[in-house]
Parts: sequence; structure tokens; C-alpha cells
Amino acid sequence: MEEKYIICEDSLEGIFTAIYDAYALREGHEHIHIQTGEEDNYRLFAVYLHSCPDYVKTNKVIKTLKSRLGDEVYLALCRAAASCDSGKGEAVYRTVVEGITAGSGRRTMDNLRDPYVARTHELARRTANEAHKEIEFLRFGELEGGILYARIGPENNVMAFIMPHFADRLPMENFLIHDEKRDLYGVHPANKDWYLVSGAGSVWQSAGSRDAGGIPAPGGPGIGMRLSGKERRYRDLFALFHETIAIGSRRNKRLQQQMLPLRFQEYMFEFSPR
Repeated sequence: MEEKYIICEDSLEGIFTAIYDAYALREGHEHIHIQTGEEDNYRLFAVYLHSCPDYVKTNKVIKTLKSRLGDEVYLALCRAAASCDSGKGEAVYRTVVEGITAGSGRRTMDNLRDPYVARTHELARRTANEAHKEIEFLRFGELEGGILYARIGPENNVMAFIMPHFADRLPMENFLIHDEKRDLYGVHPANKDWYLVSGAGSVWQSAGSRDAGGIPAPGGPGIGMRLSGKERRYRDLFALFHETIAIGSRRNKRLQQQMLPLRFQEYMFEFSPR
């Protein structure tokens, strides 16, 4: 039987829709594969199908995964799907097949002898670890309009895993978290549910250039992207404190980078030149 490759969008909705389409083919799973994004070189004697994200199909897959595999396996699949690894589509798909078709059910993630399950477990672990570090190292700053703003640049798409943490701890605050690598914003209006906005960066920047630095928040009025005066003073004080308490003879850059990698320091104002 010819090999079939389902090309899907690099997103949770894209992967779950492709899984739905793979099952809808009713041709078994041995010769069906899922990959995120197009290939540079197509394989000979292979059929390529394209799958567009569909929220109805996605919700059906989510409902099936939760009922058949349980919340723990579902969360692992979501974390793996958020990975930056190019092979995540195939790994997640094969893990679902192992859980539903092969009958592993709620013990799917225990079957680490299966290479795809082991790969999914590893990708989910990496995403969870990075989300945990982002929660620890993320720095908010107060803008002139009183909105809290933070920048991040994670390797994996962890926004959906860190927003609930801050929404739970800052329910009374208006805040934005900007994933600069993906032009993705996590938006939390005070006393309301959070949501994600993708691809809004260019619109905000163009609006800001027209209005002396003011950029419109999604669904809201323009805000100033400049830090408030109070925020600037506190940053200067904290940076001075950070430098003052350091003991020069005990500086250990290698250990510091093990505990706090450079890719996180880039987004922390205490490591930025004043």
C-alpha cells in the first residue's frame, strides 16, 4: 500500500485535525503519517494530503482523547504538540493510535518501549520544563497606561501553559505577555478570561508609530508602550540592588548560566544595561 502523508498546520488544532482526517480515511494507520509543514523534498511513490485546521474536528478529537485516555495523557499530548520539534506530528499521532487503537488507554504514556510514546513523553517533558522556567523568570513591567507587559522568547510554544498561572495570581490586573518568536500575545483583561492573539505585532507597531508610541490592545483602546515613570525608577533601584549585593570574588558565570540560561537573561531587565 502506498504511503500517505498528511500535511498539517504547526498548531494543536492543526495536528488534532490531521489525526481526525487520518482516522476518517479508514485505511489503517501503518501507511499513514502526519507532519507539520511542507517538506523540502517530496518522497517518491507517496501521496500527500493537506489538512486545514477545523475546530469541530479538533473538539471531537479532544473529547475522545479525554474520555478514552484521560486528562493526564491528554495534557502530555498537548505539551508535545506545543514542542518546536519537527517530528512532533508523527509522534503525537502514533501515541494516539497506541492509546486508542492498540488499547493502552489511560496507561498509554507508561509504554515507553514504544519509540513514538517515548518521543512524545520527551517532547512533553521539555515543554513542561520550559513553561516552568518561564513562570519563574518572566518579568512584568508597568506601562504608562497601567497595563503590565512582559516579553518572552521560548523555544516551544508555552503561552497556553503559562497564561493560566498568571491569570490565577493576577486576576485584578490587565496584562499582556508577548512571545516575540511567534508574534503571539497572551491577553488578560482585569476580572475576565484570558485569550490569545496571533500576528497582531505589525498592526500594533504601525498604530504606535502614528500615535507617539500608543498601540491598541486587542478589543480595547490605545495604550502607551513606554514604561511608566514609577516602573523606570523601580527598575533602576532593583538593578542597583542586584549589583550591590553581588560579591565579586564569588561570581560564577558558569553556574549562573546553568541555573539561568542566557536565553532567559535576555528578557530579564536586571541583566540589561541601564
